[in-house]
Amino acid sequence: MTVALVDVTRANPVARLLSALLIAVALVFSIDWVSALTALVLETIVLLTSGIALRKFVQRSLPVVIAAFFTAVTILLYGQASGTVHAQFLLIVVSDGSIALAAATFLRVLAIGLPSILLFLDIDPTDLADGLAQILRLPARFVLGALAGFRLIGLLQHDWQYLGYARRARGVADHGRVRRWAGQAFALLVFAVRRGSKLATAMEARGFGAYPDRTWARVSTLSRADIVVIALGALIGILSIAAAVTAGTWSFIGAR
Repeated sequence: MTVALVDVTRANPVARLLSALLIAVALVFSIDWVSALTALVLETIVLLTSGIALRKFVQRSLPVVIAAFFTAVTILLYGQASGTVHAQFLLIVVSDGSIALAAATFLRVLAIGLPSILLFLDIDPTDLADGLAQILRLPARFVLGALAGFRLIGLLQHDWQYLGYARRARGVADHGRVRRWAGQAFALLVFAVRRGSKLATAMEARGFGAYPDRTWARVSTLSRADIVVIALGALIGILSIAAAVTAGTWSFIGAR
């Protein structure tokens, strides 16, 4: 049985968003392995002690690890050469500089990507929209429009499937895969525009565009636990920068 010190998975979506954003902002200022590794270790400790099962943690982390690996390989082979050159073939140059940069990039992608993946996969879009509009005071029309669009993403797959069935039934999808795909994509775009227009009219008729006196079905607020989650994100960012400065690896991005 795991004891959750801070249950970040139950925090307000806005608190999770701000926490992940603070970590990302702190890490983009420098490309060094110390700050990235420090942030990664602290994030792992917080996430594993927040009630996330180890198996679930590994499964959700796998896509980020794969993306980080391929990014690091690209930097390793084609990054800026410096120091001792270990291998060279055409445009591929593996040197001390590219190895260090690849390692730092690998850790940095993990440190920035893991909080986003682990914190946002199970978020209810409606809860996130409520928080964005009520806590961050983003324009209601923008938030509700984005929420409606997000809710309709699942329909695109069904529309694409039904379009394929209809075109095959009419005998226009038997030959020319590229031409068929282009025609079907255009038809899907037309469907999306029509549905968007109808949805906008329906939302306006039901008062979704009311401003400034609109009401919300569910109130979204930040609790003390949410403040702790935001503070943890800020603390991880500060400690990772402090560790890099102390180790002498901090290098402000763009500085020579």
